Amino acid sequence: MSERLRKKNQIQPESVFDEKEVSFADILIMLSKNIKIILILPFTFCTLMIIKSLFFEYPLYLSSAKIMSSNSNGIKSQASGIAARFGISLPNTQSEQKWAYPEIIKSRTIARSMLKRTFDTEKFGPQKSLLQIFNQNKRISNVNLEKLEILAVNDLINRIHISEDKLTSILTVGITAFEPSFAKNLTSTLIEELDNHQKNYNKGKTSETKIFIQGRIIDTEKELVVAEERLKIFRDRNRRIENSPSLLLEQQRLNREVTVLTGVFTTLKQQLETTKIEEVRESDYVIIIDPPEVPIFRSNIGRKKRVFFAGIFGISLGILFAMVREFLRNNNQDEKEKIIFAKGLFIKNLSYFIPKKIINRFNN
Repeated sequence: MSERLRKKNQIQPESVFDEKEVSFADILIMLSKNIKIILILPFTFCTLMIIKSLFFEYPLYLSSAKIMSSNSNGIKSQASGIAARFGISLPNTQSEQKWAYPEIIKSRTIARSMLKRTFDTEKFGPQKSLLQIFNQNKRISNVNLEKLEILAVNDLINRIHISEDKLTSILTVGITAFEPSFAKNLTSTLIEELDNHQKNYNKGKTSETKIFIQGRIIDTEKELVVAEERLKIFRDRNRRIENSPSLLLEQQRLNREVTVLTGVFTTLKQQLETTKIEEVRESDYVIIIDPPEVPIFRSNIGRKKRVFFAGIFGISLGILFAMVREFLRNNNQDEKEKIIFAKGLFIKNLSYFIPKKIINRFNN
C-alpha cells in the first residue's frame, strides 16, 4: 500500500493543472455533438421574430419622395439677366450657403411646425392635429402638455427616414405611419414645411440685408454730398491752379474722394435693387423629383434586420450552451483527478509529523 502511495505522491502538480490545448478538431467535435441545439435555437428565435412582426406589431406604411435643393445657379442666372438690363450686377452665386437638408428635415423646428398641422385619418377621424393623433391615447392637460409635445416631436423624428445620394445630392425622404394615405400626407407636409422654412429664413436674411443697405446708402449719400460741396468750394476759390502743384494735388485728392464715394453709392444702389428682386422671388426652394404616393404594401423597415440579428443571437447562444456543456462535462473528470492528487499530497506532507503506522491505517 505504501508503494502505491509513493507512486501517487510522485505526480507533479503541473501534470494536473496544465491547461489543455484545444485543437480545431476538438471544436468540430464539440459542435457536432451539439449540432441540434445550435440549429434549433436560431430557427426558434427567427420564427418567433417573424410571428411577432407579422401578427403582433401594428402595420406600418412608408411613403417616400425624392427631392433636391433648388438650383441656385439657374435661378440666379435668370435674375441676373433681368437685372443686367438695368445695369445691375448680381453677386457671385458661389458664396451661397449650402443647406444641410438631412439635419434640417430631422430638426425639432420642422417637427414642431408639423405638429400644428391637421390630418384626416380613418382611425382618429377628420381634422385632427398631429399632436392629438400622436397623443390620442394619452390624457392631455395644461400640466403635461409640454411633455407630450416633446414626446410627439421625438416620435415624429423617429418616423422620418432619409438617404442621400452623394453624387447627385438627391434626397430620398419618407415617413412611416399606421395608414397608407396618412403616410403620404405626412411626407407631403414635411416637404411643404421644409420649403416654408427655407423661404422664411431667406426672407428674414434678405430683409436684414435690405435694412442694412438702406442705412449705408443714407450715410454714403451724406458723405458724398459733403465731399462734392468741398470740391465745389475749392474750385470756386481756386480758378487758376495750373501753376500751383499744391493746389493741383489738393484738387486730385478731392476728386478721388468724390469718385470713391460715388462708386460706393452706385454699388449700394445696385445691391439694394438686387435685394428687392430676391425679396419678391417666390420660387420653390425644394424641387420635388418624385412626389410621395400612397404605399400599397406594408413597410418592412427593420424587419429583416431584426430577423437576422435574432438568428445570430440564436447561433451564438447555441454555441455558448455547447461550450458550457462540454466544460462542465470535462470539469467533472478534472475535479476527480484533482481530489485524488490533493489526498496524496496531504498524506505525503502529513507523514513528516505522524508515524507511518497511523498513516497506513488511514489508507487502509
